[in-house]
Amino acid sequence: MVFLNKLYPVANKKSETPVPDFEGTLKKLDSLVEKLEGGELTLEQALKHFEEGVTLARQCQQALRQAEFRVQELISESPNLDSSTEE
Repeated sequence: MVFLNKLYPVANKKSETPVPDFEGTLKKLDSLVEKLEGGELTLEQALKHFEEGVTLARQCQQALRQAEFRVQELISESPNLDSSTEE
């Protein structure tokens, strides 16, 4: 396992697990937030929606971490893309 930093382990290319579609997951999360803010849910329904929202938020974070890792990997493989070398 490769670490993006000390807090966020990221899978290697060889063992990379599929990440849910970021945009689709974010859309589902937004829909849950709207339902929760609507105030029409029972306490039990709200708790279930909240739990699902936490799971979706974690999936979004994972997708963003993996995207960041891929960008860093590409930059390290292509030193010409590093913005610190600009004049």
